[in-house]
Amino acid sequence: MRVIFTTCRSDEAEELASRLVEERLVACANLLTGVRSIFHWQGEVCREEEVVVLMETTADRIDSATARLRALHSYDVPKIIVIEPERCNDDYRSWLRSVVGAATR
Repeated sequence: MRVIFTTCRSDEAEELASRLVEERLVACANLLTGVRSIFHWQGEVCREEEVVVLMETTADRIDSATARLRALHSYDVPKIIVIEPERCNDDYRSWLRSVVGAATR
């Protein structure tokens, strides 16, 4: 199992997540709204309202999922962080694999 962590504009979060789920690149996406991000961009400190998107997939699909996310994302430099959970319950892992069509390892 892999978790993809990204942030995006509020008006694009649902579309990004839906596309990756519909294309079976990820099994599930969670949208965490109301996030206030403070960051450096092009020499300035910026403050933006964003959505955190957490998406779950398999190791087999991570390259395809992150490439597609990059292609769909509106940011010049999107945050795309892949997390490898230390543990995941077996029944959830089985469901995840059945959704994204990855081979059982």
